[in-house]
Formats: sequence, structure tokens, C-alpha cells
Amino acid sequence: MKALQRLALGLLLTYAGLCALVFAAQRQLLYFPDPNPLGRTEAIGAQLLPLLTPDGVQLKSWWLAPPSAHAPVVLYLHGNGANLDNRAERIKALHQDGAGVLALSWRGYGGSAGSPSEAGWALDTRAAYDWLLQQGITPDRIVAYGESLGTTHAVMLAAERPVAALLLDSSFDSARALASGIYPWLPVGLLMRDPHRADLAAPRVQAPVLQVHCATDPVSPLAHAQALQAHFAKPSQLLVLEGECHVPSYARYREQAKGFIGTHTPAGMGSSR
Repeated sequence: MKALQRLALGLLLTYAGLCALVFAAQRQLLYFPDPNPLGRTEAIGAQLLPLLTPDGVQLKSWWLAPPSAHAPVVLYLHGNGANLDNRAERIKALHQDGAGVLALSWRGYGGSAGSPSEAGWALDTRAAYDWLLQQGITPDRIVAYGESLGTTHAVMLAAERPVAALLLDSSFDSARALASGIYPWLPVGLLMRDPHRADLAAPRVQAPVLQVHCATDPVSPLAHAQALQAHFAKPSQLLVLEGECHVPSYARYREQAKGFIGTHTPAGMGSSR
């Protein structure tokens, strides 16, 4: 009996130690920033824009001005890996198709100061949105476009501030739900400091929504996008692309994205090429 008690105590202490380790290292498991300065700014014809967040963090982002005074403007929120250089072609394509683009480089990514966290990303998003308003860009022209973990903040922004439309690439209901599937043996709900709960924000979104998702996504399974869709108060579209991928090539849904943005913004999408 004593041997069993010692074994049980040892297992309990090991489990508690593992939980403590995961709690301490969880942001290293969630964010994978490439902090190197953005190298493709000139190649896509962008301006390297400094943005100052409410908590004093200096961000470096890309600004491609809209081709006309009434054209749509995309606020692009990238995912938790690499930096904007990896999305240069899709950002360039958005501009070529007639939209202005403010591509936000999160704190800790692509030459921006600070370290990533959910609270920090929320401040980054608000700073970018407020900058657009300061330029005289009205909410009915602003399209929030997120990819992967960035989709959660696109949803949260659309729940808090008016936007013309919400475009989500490889979305999911929450980082907590994803983590619970990956680590079912951990009390994720108790340990996770950055749960990124898009599911809680979705019912307050009033803008039209287009989700784009791969049929087989090894990072955020389709079921999580379907779960998020069920939380939107208004009808949303879910475009499912064949095959296995996460954050699919923009070319695979470029025409659908262009049509969606054009339908829900006053001036539509007229090619600037």
C-alpha cells in the first residue's frame, strides 16, 4: 500500500511539474515570431509605416495606399509564424485588385518591438484600426482580413468596431479549443493565458463574413471553422478548398475574395493594375 501511495504521489508531482512547465513556456508554444526587419517592402511598393500602440510599443507595418478616395482598405492580420515577408505576394495582389492595404506586423515580429501576447495583439489591432480612421478612412471601407491566429483578432475587432466585412483564412473558434485537442491530458482551460476566444466575440459581429478553409487542415481542423461559423449572429459563408493545407495560396481563392470585398464596400474592387 505504501509503495502504491509513493507511486501515486510521484505521478502526481510529475504531472504537476509538467503543468507548471507548460504554463511557463506556453507563449513559446503559441507564437513563432521572425523578428527580422521586413525585407520585401520596396518589392511590393509598400511604405514602411511606424505605428505606436496605446502601451507605447513601436510597430513596423506595411501601408499600400488605396488607388482612389473611396476604394476599400484591407486591414491584414497575419498568423503566429514568420512575418509579413511570407505574405508579400498576397498583399501585393490585394493592392493590384483595387484595395488599399495596412498589413500589421505584430509586436515581436518583422522589426516591431515588444513580445507577443493576446493582450498585446489586441492593442496592436486597435492601433492599426485607429490609424486608418485618422487618415479619413471610414469604417464602411475597412475590411478586416485575418489568417490563422490572426483570424481571432479580426473577429474580435469586428465585434468591437464597425467594419465593412470580415475575411478569415484558416480560422478557428479559439486557441484554447485547438490546444485542448492537442493536449487532452492537460487542464488547458486553467493553464492558458492567451486563449484567443473568437467564439465569444463572434455573436457580436454585425459585418458579413467569408471564411476560407482547407478541407484537411493539419493545424486548425475544419471542424473548428465550422464551430466558429455557428457562433456568428448573421449568416456567414464558408468556402472549403479541396486538399490538405493551412493558409492556402491566395491564388486559390483570389477571385472569391475580390468579389466578397467588392460586394460589401461602397466603391467595390476595381483593379489598379
